[in-house]
Amino acid sequence: MVAPEPVAPFHSVHYVLRVLEAVFRHPDGATGEQLARECGLPAAHLAPLLALLCREAYVERLADDTYAAGDALALLGSGGTRGRGVADRLQEALAGLRDSLGAAVYISRYIDGEIRVTQMAAGPGTPPVREWVEFSAAAHASAVGKCLLTQLDRESRRDHLARHKTARLTSHTITSEQALLSRLDSRPPTAPVLDLQEYAVGTVCAAVPLAAGPTVGALALSLPVERAHELRAAAAALHRGAAPLALTLAVAGSSA
Repeated sequence: MVAPEPVAPFHSVHYVLRVLEAVFRHPDGATGEQLARECGLPAAHLAPLLALLCREAYVERLADDTYAAGDALALLGSGGTRGRGVADRLQEALAGLRDSLGAAVYISRYIDGEIRVTQMAAGPGTPPVREWVEFSAAAHASAVGKCLLTQLDRESRRDHLARHKTARLTSHTITSEQALLSRLDSRPPTAPVLDLQEYAVGTVCAAVPLAAGPTVGALALSLPVERAHELRAAAAALHRGAAPLALTLAVAGSSA
């Protein structure tokens, strides 16, 4: 059997769900060796997943070094309360990222062929981007939009751009559809996407994929242009901070 690739935030959702399923089968706790055997994962790959699940309280490490379901699963709720529980956990994580990065942060999803900013955390010292052109019409000019388009197939990208033209918003905006498609084609799917005053003069942004099964999503931040020199480091930190949010979305989706 070929061993799985080393896990990373955007490649581990399938394995995370496999581990959770194994944990659920042992309400009184299971050892790491049991879980590794049942999941078909080497111990070296299982360890970081268990650490992430424990840190986010989806799994609890018991006194006898076994693992059982944690409190966070109950907090997500069920039925009519599930959506509220998921939104609360996501908002809490967004607020933590806002404070650690010193930037407004956003969750965006591609829903029914359109871009939607579904959650945001901002504050007096971290103001959000002023939506002077609807984000749904500015995918070509925003980090969020380009990040979402990167995750679509080429036909879906062309369909989106046929419905939303590549209008010039600033002097930095890419207005050539062919040039934009070429950039999207050449971009690694997990690489951060940057917006250097393409959407709005005075603002720079970064976005990373928020992978949760088939859902197309993005996690983004915005900074004033005076802090543009911080953008790449902030994007790397955003990439690392995406794992708990992707985990919440994946776990919620699997238990729906």
